[in-house]
Amino acid sequence: MLHFEIIGPAYPLRGGIANYNERLAQEVQTQGQQAHLTTFKLQYPSILFPGKTQYSEDPPPANLDIDVTINSVNPVNWMRTGKQLKDQKPDLVIMKYWLPFLAPCYGTIARAVKKNNHTKVISILDNVIPHEKRPGDNALTAYFLTACDAFIYMSKSVGDDLAQFQTGKPSQFNPHPVYDNYGPQLSRKEAIAALDLDPDYRYLLFFGFVRRYKGLDLLLEAFADSRLREFPLKLIVAGEYYEDAAPYEAIIQKHQLEEKIIHENSFIPNERVGLYFSAADLIVQPYRDATQSGVTQIGYYYERPMIVTNVGGLPEIVPNGQAGYIVERTPESIADAINNFYLQDTTEQFVTFLKEEKKRYSWENLYATILELYQSLTPDIQG
Repeated sequence: MLHFEIIGPAYPLRGGIANYNERLAQEVQTQGQQAHLTTFKLQYPSILFPGKTQYSEDPPPANLDIDVTINSVNPVNWMRTGKQLKDQKPDLVIMKYWLPFLAPCYGTIARAVKKNNHTKVISILDNVIPHEKRPGDNALTAYFLTACDAFIYMSKSVGDDLAQFQTGKPSQFNPHPVYDNYGPQLSRKEAIAALDLDPDYRYLLFFGFVRRYKGLDLLLEAFADSRLREFPLKLIVAGEYYEDAAPYEAIIQKHQLEEKIIHENSFIPNERVGLYFSAADLIVQPYRDATQSGVTQIGYYYERPMIVTNVGGLPEIVPNGQAGYIVERTPESIADAINNFYLQDTTEQFVTFLKEEKKRYSWENLYATILELYQSLTPDIQG
């Protein structure tokens, strides 16, 4: 039995990366291996966190062993955590990387653990180059990457970014698995009733926290298109503002969209995620910049067609005309796709494709990729 140590966000922290790490740990256990998670007691200082809270209000995940240990800004803590893990001698440490801010912490822990000359470190890369760039990003990322033994990238654009650092270390592509841990798919009627929505309207969904790179302003401008006013259509924005709401509110007021927008300005708890996806006809991701997206993989699980912009790895996962539409980053292009969706009534065609395609994005496949990389690093060991 191999010991997998997963380092990064996990309960009591909230969010997609915490859910990813927990779901991966569950898969490791399903495969007959030992999984343990080490997470943050301080992930971001409050001054750096734009949301209302970093902590989940959901119950803790069942059957997972989680230590709440790491302080992201305390080097003494990093060394102590690394030494503790070094002494425990896990076979494999997995670190999910998405932000240079965490590179000093992650890189220091990884170096300390590997002093046991036994543990291998594999990073699952959300991003190598962040969406919102800052001075020093490349130096910080390089510090982390040089501490790792191998990498998994979830989109080919991230693989291209990794190649710029010329690590010479093994890497493999494995797309983001489908999120299957937000409850069952419901009928539209059930979801509409549970959310107290008007059943006479159809609903689009923008899901996740709001920042400029996610392009909600482009979608709001698209929603003002005169063609879309012909449909009984509303837009649900299910996610907390992580920046000033005023520019978005100004667009809504300018186009008199107040009665057309439903905004749940809060973090959506896990047990309600499925309600929003089950109620929506179409998931819209009007991103200005992206690598891959967990929202896309929730859409796959709930078999909902998607509109994505032609950025990063999104077109790899949402084939145009099969899983939805690939559009340019303009309100006109987004509005065209929404209009075509309702005029052509292609839902059944899209759903048929989504049902089959989502089988590719399994957690079992991700586990197999991790194990293959690990065995390439330790060819004398079979997991």
